[in-house]
Amino acid sequence: MEFLLKPFQYEFFGRAMWVGMMAGLLCGVMGVYITTRRMSYIAHGLSHAILGGAVITYVLGFNFYIGSGIWGFGTALLIQYLTGRKIYSDAAIGIVTTASFALGVAVISTYRSFTQSFEAALFGNVLGITPTDLWVVTAVTVLLLSLVFIFYRPLLFWCFDREVAKVHGVPVFAMDTLFALMMATLLVATLQVLGVTLIISAVVIPASIARLLSNRFGTMMLLSGGLGAAIAFVGIYISYYFDIASGASVVLLSTLVFSLVLAWTRYQQRQKRYLPSPLHTEKLQ
Repeated sequence: MEFLLKPFQYEFFGRAMWVGMMAGLLCGVMGVYITTRRMSYIAHGLSHAILGGAVITYVLGFNFYIGSGIWGFGTALLIQYLTGRKIYSDAAIGIVTTASFALGVAVISTYRSFTQSFEAALFGNVLGITPTDLWVVTAVTVLLLSLVFIFYRPLLFWCFDREVAKVHGVPVFAMDTLFALMMATLLVATLQVLGVTLIISAVVIPASIARLLSNRFGTMMLLSGGLGAAIAFVGIYISYYFDIASGASVVLLSTLVFSLVLAWTRYQQRQKRYLPSPLHTEKLQ
């Protein structure tokens, strides 16, 4: 028992567990909207665009969250603006996010010094979470989950059918903007936990697992959020004993869970195919 509880003796590990679970919960809940709306591309692009903001923030000496947050909001709003100007959404995402990422690369090539916080933006560093990071992630989790609860019905209409949402009086463009800002906030808050290279997996994989297990949207959100938090807890815990990067451990574990659930659901489907129908059974009797 002492061996199993050893990691919790360290204060940094307790912070890592809490932040990882909050990030997993938040990514899981938001991921259901993102995967249902097939917005994984914009989430992936926006995370890379925010890297440009992180670089500029580092160079100018601003607070990471303030600088990256402003950059993320600006990027999300610019994408929305271009989409409303007869430019396809995927083209708008490609233009804005690649330009932002290229700017970050250009600045990196000029300023060849790095800090731990900037490296965390690339690869994640959940075990290096500071008390400030903990409070930021917790506050963002409470804020975004509150917004999901308040705007649940309009976001649900917006998520499945924009035309039907318009008919029912849902302000579709306002929902587009709101969700884009929510997504930018999510990515900025969790960037230092999982990093640009792994964050999209935390958003997509738990939601995909939940979709395999349920067709009800509310149930999917509960499952995805719970899976995100649980997988983050176990992944970080395992990373301590195997001495591997915590972000990579979480993503690999979530991929393993997804593979097992996919195999199980396929097996269940095959079993149902070979079961005799009630009408056929009645004829045999």
